[in-house]
Amino acid sequence: MSMVDQSRGPGRVLRRIGVGLVIFFGLIVVLSSWYTIDEGEVGVVLRNGAVQDVAGPGLHFKTPLIDDVVTMSTRTEKLDLPQVAAYSQDIQAAELYMSVNYRIVAGSAKEIYATLGVNFADRVLLPTLLDRTKAVFGHFNAPTIISERTRLVAEITDSIRQAVADNGIIIESVQIENIDFSDAFEQAIEQRMQAEVEVTRLKQNLEREKVQAEIRRTAAQGQADSTVVQARAEAESRALQAKAEADALRLKGEAEAASIKAKAEAMNTNPQLIDLIRAERWDGKLPGTMVPGGALPFIELERSGNR
Repeated sequence: MSMVDQSRGPGRVLRRIGVGLVIFFGLIVVLSSWYTIDEGEVGVVLRNGAVQDVAGPGLHFKTPLIDDVVTMSTRTEKLDLPQVAAYSQDIQAAELYMSVNYRIVAGSAKEIYATLGVNFADRVLLPTLLDRTKAVFGHFNAPTIISERTRLVAEITDSIRQAVADNGIIIESVQIENIDFSDAFEQAIEQRMQAEVEVTRLKQNLEREKVQAEIRRTAAQGQADSTVVQARAEAESRALQAKAEADALRLKGEAEAASIKAKAEAMNTNPQLIDLIRAERWDGKLPGTMVPGGALPFIELERSGNR
């Protein structure tokens, strides 16, 4: 009886172990048959290592133990480059502190993973960024880089976008936080900028002096014109006054001449008018001194034969 119980004991244990293993593997199969993808990510489904499909955000199912899922972010990512050595067109060495914001196209995740893997940024984006930055930087001379930094960044951005566009990578922006030239060159640039500022200031002063001189010349010209007008008006006034006086004298002379002529004609036609005038002008007094043979004022009286 004891031997039968002993023989049954190990078999029962093995059966229990087997059932436990079946349940364990069943749980593994069940749990590994579904997966979730978060927002801002896509899942690249691999079957025995080969790319099969791309899954979007949400709950999905897969074949257990055969399929695998690799998630890839479609959010905007940032790649920092703390030191990028480059040379300008005029052979000035510089170090750039820059970064790039990028993201992948969700529909291109399958091709990106198949050709570049999850480390596509290090394999493609980083080398392209370094190469295009140095190439574009070398087309600018150092003073232009300082004065037209915005144009430099825009051209670098366009160049990188064209280079990675076929890979399904979108370059959103490129930032250059700092451009560090040598100390000697930066001092030379500062002195040059100060000289340009001084030249600009002198030019502005010269233009201001020209404007002020023009204002003074215009004012003087206006004053001279006013003086000329005033003198001309005074001359015309004097001329008119002289003409009026001449006309008055002429009219007076003509009047006197006419009067004399009238008197002469009256005397010729009436000789007694002379005696009348004398009588009108005589004051009734005889001269105190008589000159022998001299004429005396007199009035002839008509004598009547009857007197």
